[in-house]
Amino acid sequence: MALPSVLKKDGFVKLFVGQGVSSLGDWMATVAFIAVTHAVTKSTTAIGGILVLRLLPGAVAGPLAGRAAQRFGYRKTMLAMDLARAAMIAVVPLVFALWWVYLWAFMIEVAGLLFLPARDSSIPELVDQKDAPVANSFILGSSYGTIPLGAGMFALFFALPAMHISTLPSHRFALVFWADALTFLVSFEFIRRINELRGKSPDFEDETGHSPAFHEAFRIPLVRAVLPATGAIVLGLGALFSLGIVFVENVLGASQTQFGILIALFGVGAMAGLGLTRFRPDNRLADMRLGVMLCGSMIIVVGLAPSVLLAFLGAIGFGAGVSYALTSGMTYLQQSLRGEERVLAFTAFHILIRAGLGLGAIGAGIAGQLVGAVNWPLVGSLEPARVVLSCSGALVVLSAYAVQHPSEQKQTTTA
Repeated sequence: MALPSVLKKDGFVKLFVGQGVSSLGDWMATVAFIAVTHAVTKSTTAIGGILVLRLLPGAVAGPLAGRAAQRFGYRKTMLAMDLARAAMIAVVPLVFALWWVYLWAFMIEVAGLLFLPARDSSIPELVDQKDAPVANSFILGSSYGTIPLGAGMFALFFALPAMHISTLPSHRFALVFWADALTFLVSFEFIRRINELRGKSPDFEDETGHSPAFHEAFRIPLVRAVLPATGAIVLGLGALFSLGIVFVENVLGASQTQFGILIALFGVGAMAGLGLTRFRPDNRLADMRLGVMLCGSMIIVVGLAPSVLLAFLGAIGFGAGVSYALTSGMTYLQQSLRGEERVLAFTAFHILIRAGLGLGAIGAGIAGQLVGAVNWPLVGSLEPARVVLSCSGALVVLSAYAVQHPSEQKQTTTA
């Protein structure tokens, strides 16, 4: 079987491998951040604070991302952020205090939001336009397909005897954080060797000669065609992750192991969705609309599932819809925008994903506690978790109608 043509592009392969290694370390450190916070505070509220911190960096990183990429170029911006994150993550286990953990969790998130728009904006410089969907699927796969591997690596590191020599919890996790720092250095070395990106930077100025501010990303019609549905998808994803374990255990009467299987099957579906991008015709907005509708429908299937088996099938379909929709949206922005507009669009894209995941998880958790059982015609009595998940799915389905080309939006407004 012939290799995909993107894997014959030396520059892209270096970016892909570096991102795979770095993402593995990221997910390993994410588990470690949660574990250290719990060890320091013994508080689930404090753990929720780690999630809330994902909502705040966008206010800092958003205005800086476009300017950094324009001034230093894609390659130098990514290199600087890899070095910065390596240093930041390395110092986390040096102080045993909640404020210290929160500080570096925040700063690392800011650096990540500067790195990601430069990375995604650079992909069209490394592959042919026709290969952009496959390239995006590989990058998304390297970013999110390493979740179970990262969790497994954390467990492996934490099982090592050397991890338990110190009595301080932060020191017991030191090896995990330092391993993550090393993955950023690996990513740095791969990106340093991408000659195709030398001197590549966004080149966009408005008619007054000034670079656009970050908030102007939301005025770009093509961005407005993609972001509402993107936000709805990640809200639904946050809701599913937040209520998933409660739903599986309390509503379906299953075990925590089966919840782990549900999450793993989401990953299987996501990989399948990435593979589908190779076989669809080149109509990225229509593809995104289809993926969004699949996402919403599968959340409803999971929420109403009478058995664990049907919930498993819904998780596979949901994962496929998420990856298919997000890959199509990314490709549409890359192919339709140029220069700093592209960087601004991807900054907004990643900020929205992070904020949506946090808000979805927090909002679904609160809603699950406030909403009581509901009696619906034909369906009967629904537990709170089913109600919240079903409503989340319906919201995602409705958001598919917001995925319209600017010309379609004008026709709708005129009508």
